[in-house]
Amino acid sequence: MENNYLTVTALTKYIKRKFETDPHLKHIWLKGEISNFKHHSRGHMYLTIKDDHARIQAVMFAGNNRRLKFRPENGMNVLIKGEVGVFEQFGQYQLYIQQMEPDGLGSLYLAYEQLKEKLHKLGYFDERHKKELPAYPRHIGVITSPTGAAVRDILTTIKRRYPIARTTVIPVLVQGPNAPQSIADAIKKANETKLFDVLIAGRGGGSIEELWSFNEEIVASAIFQSAIPIISAVGHETDTTITDYVADVRAPTPTGAAEIVVPSQLELAEKLDNLERYLAKMMTQYATSAQQHLNRLKQSYAFRYPEQLMKQKEQELDRHVDRLEKTASMELRMKRDAFQQLTTRLAALHPQRQMDHARRDLKQYNKQLGDLMNGHLEKSADRLQTAIGKLSLLNPLETMKRGYAILYNPTGELLKSVDYVSVKDHVTVKLADGLLDCQVMDKKEESNGAGE
Repeated sequence: MENNYLTVTALTKYIKRKFETDPHLKHIWLKGEISNFKHHSRGHMYLTIKDDHARIQAVMFAGNNRRLKFRPENGMNVLIKGEVGVFEQFGQYQLYIQQMEPDGLGSLYLAYEQLKEKLHKLGYFDERHKKELPAYPRHIGVITSPTGAAVRDILTTIKRRYPIARTTVIPVLVQGPNAPQSIADAIKKANETKLFDVLIAGRGGGSIEELWSFNEEIVASAIFQSAIPIISAVGHETDTTITDYVADVRAPTPTGAAEIVVPSQLELAEKLDNLERYLAKMMTQYATSAQQHLNRLKQSYAFRYPEQLMKQKEQELDRHVDRLEKTASMELRMKRDAFQQLTTRLAALHPQRQMDHARRDLKQYNKQLGDLMNGHLEKSADRLQTAIGKLSLLNPLETMKRGYAILYNPTGELLKSVDYVSVKDHVTVKLADGLLDCQVMDKKEESNGAGE
């Protein structure tokens, strides 16, 4: 019974072989809406295709999606060609996309709109990047097919309108897979040569597929990076390409580009005639005005009475000279007074003078301090002598010199009363010039309380 059980791997492989051998699953044409779109860093695209009731996982490998003319996005309805297979690792079926087109919108138009939006965000269309065309170009470069009708229209128009301009055709491919690179290279080489004042890039009319070379990013980048002003002249007036937005000027047609790039010799001749007439008129007016001015000068006082005018001017000059000398003398005196004041102030503030003044002040302060100290010392000496005299009067030794003595009992205590000593006690008698060791033979008390 156990031999009837299959492994998951075996079952998955069996189902996968069923899918691979079913011809109806090998070439699937499917339409639906994109969701869960992810563009992997390795180039593969993973997405879900769904409708209102079901969904299927899908993958478009880098080798297939490299040819897409548009960028898939979530919510976009698409038409798909592919095959259904089984992804064994997860045991799920999925759609392997080989081709994909927008549903209801041409891929070229969608790619056009996506590139237009991208370049707009990068600032390729900003007016601040637009360069002015030269008013009178000397050398014009025409980047187009050398065999098309557009180049003949451009050359004929330029020769008719402004024959002195030099025109060089830079041949390029304007249609096919190699055309974008051919156009971009021509623009870069034209800039490298530094021969041209302005460039015209374009071709005659055609379908969107035929004009598509001028909708490629490589061409737009070459135009944007060009240091030479470029006129875009692609197709008819109703045709609009990416280069029309990036170029410095957009012409409705190749012939229109030729009319824009050079002035008309007829218009220039007419303008020159107008300028000549205007110049003649202005010269006549100037000559008339100058003659009138000359006449006024002839009638002026200076021409009629030059000697009197000279005398008058001489007197005026003398007055001005006197005023100038007086003013100069006054100004000089004021400057001298100011200088003297500054010199006096500077001398007063001179460091040596300030040092001398400070020395005198210091000497005076030292003398005052000495006088104060001497007076203070004398007063202090007088007070000291007075205090010494007072202390001398109170000094027991001085009293003893006058015949008095001081008695001490054997323990060294001062005897102030006869009550402090007994008969036959030894006492010490201190005199001014020495000590006596005595014995009390007798003691008597007096009425005033004093004793020996």
